[in-house]
Amino acid sequence: MGLMRKRRGEWSWSERGRITAASSMAIHPFSFSSVPSTSISSPPLTTHSLFPHSFSNARSLSISAAATLQSSLSPTPAEGQENSGIPMKGSKVLLKGMRYHELEKWVQSHGYRPAQALMLWKRLYGNNIWAHYNEEMEGLNKDFKGMLAEHAEFKALHFKDMLTASDGTKKILFTLDDGLVIETVIIPCRRGRTTVCVSSQVGCAMNCQFCYTGRMGLKRNLSAAEIVEQAVFARRLLSREVGTITNVVFMGMGEPLHNIENVIKAADILVDEHGLHFSPRKVTISTSGLVPQIRRFLKESNCALAVSLNATTDEVRNWVMPINRKYNLRLLLDMLREELCLKHNYKVLFEYVMLAGVNDSIEDAKRLIELVQGIPCKINLISFNPHSGSQFKPTSEEKMIQFRNILAEAGCVIFLRLSRGDDQMAACGQLGKPGEIQAPVLKVPAKFQTAVEASA
Repeated sequence: MGLMRKRRGEWSWSERGRITAASSMAIHPFSFSSVPSTSISSPPLTTHSLFPHSFSNARSLSISAAATLQSSLSPTPAEGQENSGIPMKGSKVLLKGMRYHELEKWVQSHGYRPAQALMLWKRLYGNNIWAHYNEEMEGLNKDFKGMLAEHAEFKALHFKDMLTASDGTKKILFTLDDGLVIETVIIPCRRGRTTVCVSSQVGCAMNCQFCYTGRMGLKRNLSAAEIVEQAVFARRLLSREVGTITNVVFMGMGEPLHNIENVIKAADILVDEHGLHFSPRKVTISTSGLVPQIRRFLKESNCALAVSLNATTDEVRNWVMPINRKYNLRLLLDMLREELCLKHNYKVLFEYVMLAGVNDSIEDAKRLIELVQGIPCKINLISFNPHSGSQFKPTSEEKMIQFRNILAEAGCVIFLRLSRGDDQMAACGQLGKPGEIQAPVLKVPAKFQTAVEASA
């Protein structure tokens, strides 16, 4: 029995005003609801069950509705799994849904040596093979290949289309076995760094008001295999064209920590030293602020964490990010102060989407400085990317720079991220395709009516 292994163009400004190259990762979109899938065995939760009011009436989400909506946040078990937890696709084992030690045990259960498991693992994730088919298993024992053909499935996704933006950003559309579609974004950067932005859900349950994916509601969680294969497929398809893919960000469709079991498992597979071998610090999990799940993530994973803040008062955050009604700013930030004291040399990345007239004032900048005191962090200022039905407009570049300078003068480390891929709806908050039934647009607080009307 083998031993089990546990895996653990923009610029940045600091207090001295130095400029260093920064990653151009894509922020994840967010939203609110839940329905069944091949990876969820719990009873169906429809968008209507999570939103008592009709989506078409655009009424404000009430506090009771928010409470109902929170009940969907508990993890759901994956459907189609054996008692051992081995992921299945029909009658076959789904190879990319297993950590290495699970794959090793499965291989041994069929009478083969652990060395065969390692050879298989390297063909799935390493040696520039990234295998999708049994025919790509050169070098493996003939009988072993026959067993794989009979009992194993290599692919979890089906390539549908790829769109290329004017700045070189690429958006890949994948069809799932149940016919649903997800989107993955590849972001080439300067200095040989390329980032793959993966989705963790079909749609999203958070209903963040600035996010296009939020209009969809949540269709279902992705399995670990469906998450991992986005990165595998990106390397397989684009490594020759864009170079080595060095970073993974869980900032595509969905709220990653709403699907925490599969996200942590996928992250473990991504950083395995015998396979894809991404550095844990270059695999970033983004969240809208699910406090219990953040605690668990920080204890179980060494991957990086990004928290979408996007407001400096509960009044604004309750509006633009309804999750704040459950986990408000004080609860979220106090938890981070407490937990990060236990992690050595670890910084959280705060994401801050700048919305003109809503969260971009000088007073907001000063409040943000106070909010993050005592938290080892970096702050990512993100330009809002407009989309159909949006209530907001982007903060001007001049005002973003002014906001950045206030933070930098206070000693904060700041990244300023401009749009990438927006002409193909591949930028932050633009992924997905809402249907006829959409999550509700929440009531605008009176003090921001003027700003929103100006945007319209």
